[in-house]
Amino acid sequence: MITIIHGDDTSASRNFFIDKKDKSSAPVIDEKLTLLDIKQQGSSGGLFEKPEALFVEGFITNSKPGKNLDEIAFYLKKNSKEIDIYFWERKELTKKQLSQFGPAVTVETFKIPKNTFGFLDGLRPESGKRNIEFFHDALSGSSEELLFFMLIRQFRLLLAVSSDSSIDEVKRLAPWQKSKLASQAKSFSGEQLIKIYKKLNDIDLAQKTGGLTMPLRETIDIFLLDI
Repeated sequence: MITIIHGDDTSASRNFFIDKKDKSSAPVIDEKLTLLDIKQQGSSGGLFEKPEALFVEGFITNSKPGKNLDEIAFYLKKNSKEIDIYFWERKELTKKQLSQFGPAVTVETFKIPKNTFGFLDGLRPESGKRNIEFFHDALSGSSEELLFFMLIRQFRLLLAVSSDSSIDEVKRLAPWQKSKLASQAKSFSGEQLIKIYKKLNDIDLAQKTGGLTMPLRETIDIFLLDI
């Protein structure tokens, strides 16, 4: 069975992938996957044993059109019932990318709820109560960990757009996304954005090192009050 795990909710999709992986001792293969890797894994079981599943990260997203991708897609189409393989991609794939593996593929799509983007797009300075209300509404569909990750990303993009930075993350945005970020960034001064982004990174470091003095949700509440 071919399973493709993707979507813009990277945290949820990653947890699903890891949950499946933790039930197996097979290694995780990156985008350097080859047809030989698949064939070897398919023959790894004993005479009466089912071969272990294969776990692959980033292959579909990072593969350029060509012989390797075409050979693997063709082989998996023909042998989908005999091979157990999980692909995890850190973004949502296109219909064309999904269709190249045939109709037998199982697709697990993890999407970020609309109220998450409503929370991020609505962030404004000196609007603490409103920011917190939007945050708590977004918690109905997303974890505080994911929302914190998205907060860091949002202010990184706002800072980049306001300073005309050409980081890859901005280059990949559609014109309408850049325009919306530019409009939001005007609500903040450059100094405010730098200060906010630094504070978010300080919280992130404290969280990773066990230095937070209160739960992450309450920490975010206080942060939102202060921006």
